[in-house]
Amino acid sequence: MKFLKNFALTAAGLLIVATAAADTYPSKPIRIISPIPAGGSNDILARDVGAELQKRLGQSVVIENKPGAAGSIGTAEGARAQPDGYTITLVYSSHSINPHLYKSLSYDAIKDFSPVVLMASLPMGLFVHPSMPAKNVEEFIALAKEKPGSINYASSGNGSVSHMVGAMFAHTTNTELTHIPYRGSMPAKTDLLAGRVQAMFADVDLVQQHVKLGELRPLAIATQERLPGYEDVPTFVEAGLPDMVVSSQVGFLVPAGTPAAIIEKLNREIVEILHEPEMTKRINGRGMTVVASTPDEFSRIIKDDLERFGVVARSANMQIN
Repeated sequence: MKFLKNFALTAAGLLIVATAAADTYPSKPIRIISPIPAGGSNDILARDVGAELQKRLGQSVVIENKPGAAGSIGTAEGARAQPDGYTITLVYSSHSINPHLYKSLSYDAIKDFSPVVLMASLPMGLFVHPSMPAKNVEEFIALAKEKPGSINYASSGNGSVSHMVGAMFAHTTNTELTHIPYRGSMPAKTDLLAGRVQAMFADVDLVQQHVKLGELRPLAIATQERLPGYEDVPTFVEAGLPDMVVSSQVGFLVPAGTPAAIIEKLNREIVEILHEPEMTKRINGRGMTVVASTPDEFSRIIKDDLERFGVVARSANMQIN
């Protein structure tokens, strides 16, 4: 009985400390680690939300870009941070891909983090150069099966989301495609526009202007239903590929052990920011869809993606070290 009493007193004490920490949080600047180069859609979203968070919380919110190794360098630094709510890590879909590619990751994608919020998703699609004979997904698959390996597709790098979606497509359709990795999405897109590669599984924001100008042809979008702005483009689901529903996800994590009250406070503030009409309009204008999840919802999505991407990575023997 004495043990139980002491345990109860300890638990109550910890709860009081955690609640007090949330009440005074934040009392100093917050940093957001962006594990990607500055300027991309995900980084811009982090900066937009960070600027609004700064206004709401009354403390500076500083973005620190720590790119490299498909985001794993910055993410590793986020995992090592103190679990006090003053270090937030931006993550995107590579967070669920990297554990299957890198043997030597210094962090565990699940155990070392607590999800805060999945902010938005960015739909993916299959886009080809106009010289590509295939006019739809069915013709693309037929051509790939007729001449295995003859179709090459660009990606923003080994282990990137665009690489994974390409591998997922090949796995799902039992086709053989030739992967051409680039150092970033911009050089990949440049070679696609020049016709030096034939196809790319890209997020719609990256290519939408070129689609409007007729410089690239969309074959399918990887959403459950047709995407606004791409109403004339069928989904992979309509093409008979129900498993090809995939988007690039972007959200915030904090180190494991961060008090629940602080996580709840951050989630509440960020969700309200995302639902502000001007912010929603800005995000939608980049081809993104606001999600504004709860921490538990984001946790489930990360775990589901880890499992799904693992199947694809193993089938394609995708490993970097």
